[in-house]
Amino acid sequence: MAGGKEMRAIYAETLIKLAEKDERIVVLEADLMKSTGTNIFRERFPHRAFNVGVAEANMIGLAAGLSASGKIPFPATFGCFAARRTFDQFFISANYARLNVKLTGTDPGITAALNGGTHMPFEDTGLMRCIPGLTVFEPSDGVSLAGLLEQGAYHPGCTYMRLHRKEVPVIYPAGETFELGKAKVLMEGSDLSIIACGSVCLQESLRAADTLRKEGITVRLLDMHTVKPADREAVIACAADTGAILTVENHQVIGGLGSAVAEILVENRPVPMKRVGIRDEFGEVGTQEYLAERFGLTAENILRQARELLKKK
Repeated sequence: MAGGKEMRAIYAETLIKLAEKDERIVVLEADLMKSTGTNIFRERFPHRAFNVGVAEANMIGLAAGLSASGKIPFPATFGCFAARRTFDQFFISANYARLNVKLTGTDPGITAALNGGTHMPFEDTGLMRCIPGLTVFEPSDGVSLAGLLEQGAYHPGCTYMRLHRKEVPVIYPAGETFELGKAKVLMEGSDLSIIACGSVCLQESLRAADTLRKEGITVRLLDMHTVKPADREAVIACAADTGAILTVENHQVIGGLGSAVAEILVENRPVPMKRVGIRDEFGEVGTQEYLAERFGLTAENILRQARELLKKK
């Protein structure tokens, strides 16, 4: 089912709702308010929206200062800049300083599409997972975005959110509740677990799980929306109950969701595992549909990997 509204619109509208109740909420952009959708926030709260220009590192410095003065700042920019260009400032000025900066990186992975390889962040989650105490999450639809964004706003400490800007299919019913660090179970099964995050991979995983179910193979499907801290108990339960785990992510298999799950398994309950994701490659120009096929983020590839994994049980 289509989402009906772009994710960036839900992002901005949710921030407006929070700001109406809490004067501490402020927004910062690096000349991308139209792209992120926060121009409507600026219209509603002109004195609480700051466009710093094409100066992403400076934006984080300003956000840190606002946080130190008691505000809850939401800086945002393309994920490639949020991770690579601002990493030092976000690490030191925000996280090391124990502040409360809520950074958003838009257009994660292949959703950068025609902006090409230079703007295609396949490594942002991996970088952010290395920052001590940082919470890293990725909503999968508009309902989870609104819920997780509000959770993040009042979560103590800094957060990093990956945000698909465009319209995505609806997964969750209105009113569904979410908790950072707690995975959502979308399907139950006993033969195999698929753990995915983000709209692109969750939708394809749902398609793959439906096909497997028609073949008599039942899948436990998890939305691991919080990659750090990943839901340790849910991963261990998947290993114990199904005996095999496949992770699916719109990111390098190095350092992201697959790594987070593997780290939990190897220390607690090792089982056969495979990872679907970007295989140590740079991005490239193309439509999202082409890129999904190019990098194996499709239901068809998830099915191939699942069938191979089941042979190892």
